[in-house]
Amino acid sequence: MAGGGDNIMAAATPSRDRTARALWYVGPGVVELRDAPLSPLALGEARVRTLFSGISRGTERLVFHGAVGHSEWASMRCPMQEGAFPFPVKYGYCAVGIVEDGPADLKGRTVFCLHPHQDIFHAPADRLAVVPDRVPPCRATLAANMETALNAVWDSGAGLGDRIVVVGAGVVGLLVASLAAGLPGATVTVVDVEAGRRPLVEALGAQFAAPDAAPAEADVVFHASATAAGLNTAIGCAGLEAAVVEMSWYGDRPVEVGLGGAFHSRRLRLVSSQVGRVSPGRRPRWDYARRMAAALRMLERPSLDLLVAEEIGFEDAPREMPHILGSPARGSAHGLAPVIRYPQL
Repeated sequence: MAGGGDNIMAAATPSRDRTARALWYVGPGVVELRDAPLSPLALGEARVRTLFSGISRGTERLVFHGAVGHSEWASMRCPMQEGAFPFPVKYGYCAVGIVEDGPADLKGRTVFCLHPHQDIFHAPADRLAVVPDRVPPCRATLAANMETALNAVWDSGAGLGDRIVVVGAGVVGLLVASLAAGLPGATVTVVDVEAGRRPLVEALGAQFAAPDAAPAEADVVFHASATAAGLNTAIGCAGLEAAVVEMSWYGDRPVEVGLGGAFHSRRLRLVSSQVGRVSPGRRPRWDYARRMAAALRMLERPSLDLLVAEEIGFEDAPREMPHILGSPARGSAHGLAPVIRYPQL
């Protein structure tokens, strides 16, 4: 664990058993809050009172619709998930809260945890990452997405001075763009169908282009739109022998990809990137804890607050989640990262 975490002024409360409440996906398009009894705190565990939890529009939309393919049920289980796919399932992996009880060095600290949406939870202390002082708790809900973006940049081999294209201006695509824009001399262009994303892209240090104006001859292309059209646009942007890094996950949907034309003569590489394993080039030296700590440090840029689209109250989540996850989003704020705000004691 790295960094501070006293960015919320809150006193730790005495340890006591409680009945928590958690959000469950219980059927296609149906969400409810259920009681979650808490056992006495075990040795090595911490009790966390949640402040915010982030909603992953891409992955949780598939869970919400029951569209996680049977072959992926095991690999798509999130840490501390309860239930089983397709339903009912307690899912989510972007929780930020205050440690109320547990190891002395964590009490009162703000931490990030890969935990489902729940107002109070117990977790092994070694699964908690301390949030740096300069990262507000709401922004810290982006940590899992930043970890995904960091892993993808590693997978890509992108370097100084490269021409880099990111297709898809959702949260993960924008985080990739923000990291790539930090490479000295790199030129980064984000391609999206929604012109309203231009100011956001430019605030993160990249250029914006519509699909019909997407640049060609890129050294590295990232695809994060979760659409076949976006993937084919990404392939069209790639220069000779360049890599197209596929970050989208389509659930059980088939995807039509154009591998004809110049795909083979230009010797393009289609590379899958997924956060479940540390990128091979870093794996001998990096573990999950080190990668998460790095992702949290990379959230210190205040401009990343622009990626948190809206807050909904925990009590309102059963009513609001179908609107958030019901269909692919459109508009300047939609498609970004909504968060659930939990009641304060």
